[in-house]
Amino acid sequence: MIVTGESSGELYGSLLAKALKTRCPALHIIGIGGERMKEAGVELISGIASSFGISEVVSSYKALKETFKKAVSAMVKFSPKVIVLIDYPDFNIRLAKIAKEKGIKIFYYVSPQVWAWRKGRVKTIAEVSDRIAVILPFEEAIYRDTGAQCEFVGHPVMEEIESMEQDKAALKMSLGLTAERPVLALLPGSRPHELKSLLPIMLDVVKTFASELSGYNCQFIMPVAPNIDMGKYKDYIEQLKNKGVIIKKENAVNVLAASDMAVIASGTAALQAAFLETPMVVIYKVSPLSFFIAKLVVNVRYISLINLITDREVVKELLQSGANAKNIISELKKILRDKDYRDRMTGQFRAVKDIFAGKRPSARVAEIICEMAA
Repeated sequence: MIVTGESSGELYGSLLAKALKTRCPALHIIGIGGERMKEAGVELISGIASSFGISEVVSSYKALKETFKKAVSAMVKFSPKVIVLIDYPDFNIRLAKIAKEKGIKIFYYVSPQVWAWRKGRVKTIAEVSDRIAVILPFEEAIYRDTGAQCEFVGHPVMEEIESMEQDKAALKMSLGLTAERPVLALLPGSRPHELKSLLPIMLDVVKTFASELSGYNCQFIMPVAPNIDMGKYKDYIEQLKNKGVIIKKENAVNVLAASDMAVIASGTAALQAAFLETPMVVIYKVSPLSFFIAKLVVNVRYISLINLITDREVVKELLQSGANAKNIISELKKILRDKDYRDRMTGQFRAVKDIFAGKRPSARVAEIICEMAA
């Protein structure tokens, strides 16, 4: 049983399901996820019911409660040999405690961001898990002192990138773009609160770019996660289309590979862009209450993974009121006009990419799960 809570986790779950099916075609996999997991052969017991931030959790409470109930019922009905928990800590740690009582083996794949906040969860995760796999290089040491069986397996997004077409001109044309013109990718995230906060900013960026940087004859493209209800954001989607933005369902990796620069909501997509050596500016915005509480409890200097791994500001981070069209355009101008700045950024991207090169996380995790399930 594989349990995910948002789009990036669902991607990792789908890659893992494929790896498991390759090793053992007859394996029955159930889970909480979306279309990608379903296509990978997972019998879905519920769709994703994600939330983020204090006020966002309150509005999602009913859906989260119902999903949790379905997960517990599925554990009773199917009695899986192993339950694989992907990030999503508030939901998954509670689920793990129930699974442990039922004698189900627990594999925590993709650790919650214990290095950023609520470090007490390190001990809790170690206690409820039989095995742990982490996808960032500095996370393995965090669990070492607990005595947990923890392994750095690499990052699943690298698997996608290493197996894809890398010809930028061909990728541009496959996405309906002109090969000779520069491309700006817009990635507003996949969680409801991200889209609500960042789609208006993306629209402002397109309008401002068109007026201030029209000489670059730039093209705009925005991929949207497969689990997003497009109807909820119809007004902004239509306005973006009217401004010439190409909207693509899924295809985030192809879009980033085809792009010359990107504006990205902090998250997995920023690491994908780094692996693809696409210069970027990272933005983020949550409710004022969520941000106020985060400032009190979060203990990191940066929010983007590339900056966290290098422990320096490789990419510009614009948060809350700082995430506005004026500041974003200012950073895009630097990327467009300052070759040394751009080269320093992509040089750091290559150094980080080397840490993950050659690892096969989904295959390794599938191997561990098969050992656990005997």
